[in-house]
Amino acid sequence: MTVSNVPLPQAAVQQQGLRFAFYGRVSTEDNQDPAASRAWQLRRATGLVEPKGGTIVAEYFDVDKSRSIPWARRPQASALIEALKNPVRDFDAVVVGEPHRAFYGNQYSLTFPLFEHFRVPLWVPEVGGAIDPANEAHDMIMGVFGGLSKGERNRIKIRVRSAMAAITATEGRYLGGRPPYGYELIDAGPHPNPAKAADGKRLRRLVAHPAYSLVVKWIFTQFIGGRGIFDIAEELTREGVPSPSAADPTRNQHRIQVAWSKSAVRVIITNPRYTGRQVWNKQRKDEVLLDVEDVALGHTTKLRWNDRDQWVWSEQQAHEALVPVEDFERAQAILASRGRGPATHKPHRTRRPYAFRGCLQCGYCERKMQGNWNNDQAYYRCRFPAEYALANKVVHPKVVYLREAEIIEDIDTWLITAFSPTRIKATIEAMTAQASGTENTAATRFRKQLATCDQRLNQYRAALNAGADAVQVAAWINETEQERARLKGELSAIPADQAVSSDALAELLHQTGELARAVVHACPDDKADLYAKLGLKMMYYPQKQLVEARVVPTSTCANGLCPRGDLNPHAP
Repeated sequence: MTVSNVPLPQAAVQQQGLRFAFYGRVSTEDNQDPAASRAWQLRRATGLVEPKGGTIVAEYFDVDKSRSIPWARRPQASALIEALKNPVRDFDAVVVGEPHRAFYGNQYSLTFPLFEHFRVPLWVPEVGGAIDPANEAHDMIMGVFGGLSKGERNRIKIRVRSAMAAITATEGRYLGGRPPYGYELIDAGPHPNPAKAADGKRLRRLVAHPAYSLVVKWIFTQFIGGRGIFDIAEELTREGVPSPSAADPTRNQHRIQVAWSKSAVRVIITNPRYTGRQVWNKQRKDEVLLDVEDVALGHTTKLRWNDRDQWVWSEQQAHEALVPVEDFERAQAILASRGRGPATHKPHRTRRPYAFRGCLQCGYCERKMQGNWNNDQAYYRCRFPAEYALANKVVHPKVVYLREAEIIEDIDTWLITAFSPTRIKATIEAMTAQASGTENTAATRFRKQLATCDQRLNQYRAALNAGADAVQVAAWINETEQERARLKGELSAIPADQAVSSDALAELLHQTGELARAVVHACPDDKADLYAKLGLKMMYYPQKQLVEARVVPTSTCANGLCPRGDLNPHAP
């Protein structure tokens, strides 16, 4: 049978039996059942095409994707668009079960021209069949559905925000999220919504933690007494007091810092919930254009702080207060007097250009080194107070410095040499000899963690030679050895990936070489972008006066060692 991509008369549809691809979408798994949503949308689409001899042979269903996301950024919708471009596609037309869920705002006017271009009919139940591009009524109906979809989303947003504001102000109800440091959650009875209560959902409320609430009170007392935030953080770390991430590790699995940071102390001092009042609307979600040059890509959501006059406070005390209101307001006044008020955002200073922005790491702690402008020159530094180093079991100087001018010229020379056309073959052979294929992400992570363990063991032995507490260092060594054995076992259990072809590596290195040659005459800001695209990574080892440089476009392409003082990076 010859497949026609031109909209057919109804009689022809009955005779030939069009093959359809179904498209649907569901917003979130938390609030809607994806299986049930797919079922009713598919049932509606089937009820439209089957009486006319059509059959659904392919499905494209997006789960957990907001209707405001354009088709190009929805995985299944973008896959459907790619299938439209295939002249030997396995379907003749596309059917949508619910246009409200498929199109939002002006998405129909941006998407339907693709169906016209590739001559693939688009069927919707509200039209009773295929959309006729020449029919103004069809175009108007679909435009109305996009507007209704946008209006429905906006009305839901307004209702939810209004309800949460009212619940906070009148009831002081805990609305979810992480409990503040110093509090813990307990059961507060069944949910007031009968349907949710029948599902077993219950309310929760904040109560003071027997130990950490005392830490919060101590922090406010010390700060009001004149101590600085950094001074308070150092003492808490020195005394071994668990930080917020260590006190609640189940909710902070993405954080491994066990020491107190200045930001953690600042968050406590500026949190109004320690006064016993529930507070909501401290932050808002703003939708900003993803690309101002291409509005069709839609928006992305960013969290931003609201001014204090927009915060919603509970009218009555909702939980036990850890700090009197007077002390809280006094702490905010002290912060404001120091020029660092909680709701005051000062303009940023003129940004200095740093060529190795985000590329340079400290060899002691493996953190990214920060740019620091000094004597009209770009430097990179890593600050690590002694108490933080002790808490994290890292032997680290208080400050590590590196001047940009000492390495930039030789790094550029190395990049051009390593990726010149005459060295591409040698580079591919070196990569092939180093590994039979590209390591997967898990294997790379385990190897990096093993290297970190080896580095720590060397540091601990050096600390012993320097006269550190033998009992404490021995405990660190035993702990690291156990971690190293575990990592080796997990690494050995990972299967090897398939090898990357030499042609693919050659094409990658050709593209990388073009970027490398563009580096030499670029300004520092442009260099930073080019280094990022090249995948330049550098590790500075102050104790060896050594910088290790490597390029990782998608896999390790080259390594170079440049001894500080006689910097001359070279490819292997």
